[in-house]
Amino acid sequence: MSLHTLKTQRILDAALAVFCRYGYRKTSMLDIAQASDMSRAALYLHFKNKEDVFRAGSERAHASVMAQVAAALAQSVPVFTRIETALLAFQQGLMADISASAHGQELFDVNMTLAADITLSARASLVASLAGALEQAEAAGDIALRRVDATAAQVAALLVASMDGIKHTQGGGEALRQGIALQMRVLGAALLRM
Repeated sequence: MSLHTLKTQRILDAALAVFCRYGYRKTSMLDIAQASDMSRAALYLHFKNKEDVFRAGSERAHASVMAQVAAALAQSVPVFTRIETALLAFQQGLMADISASAHGQELFDVNMTLAADITLSARASLVASLAGALEQAEAAGDIALRRVDATAAQVAALLVASMDGIKHTQGGGEALRQGIALQMRVLGAALLRM
C-alpha cells in the first residue's frame, strides 16, 4: 500500500469519527485535518473539500461492505444462511458507527444527497449478488422459485426492500437480526425443496 493510500485511509478513518461526533454541517476541514494529525493544507492535497472527503468515505464503506457480502455468499453453508449473513453484513457494516451517533440521521440524509449514486450502485450490486446466490441454489436443486412464481431477481429485491423496512421501523441491532432471520425462515418454508 502506498504512502498516499495509507494517508487517505487515515484521513477517512478520522473523518468518520469527526462526522459522527459533530455531524456533517458542523464538521470543518480543519476538524478533519486535526483528527488526521496533519495540517489543513496537507489535507487539501488529498481532498478538495469536506464533500469530497464524505463521498470518498461512503465509497470506501460501501466497497468494504460489498466485499463482506461476497465473502458471506461464497461460504459453503445453506443458501438462506449465506443470504442472512450477507444482509446483516450489508446493514451492520454501513450502519454501525453512524447509527450510534447522535447525528446519524443527518449523516444518512447527507449520504443520500452527496453519495446517492454510490449507495444505489451498492444496493443494485447487493440485489444482483443475492439473485445470483438464489439462481445457483435453484440450479443445484436446493430451492424451487416456481413455488412462489417469482424470479431470483424479484425475490432478491423483495429481501432488500424488507431489510430496509425492518431497519426503518424497528431499528438496527438485535431487532434487525431477528427480522432478517424471520425473513429467511419464511423464505425457506416457501422455497426449500423437501
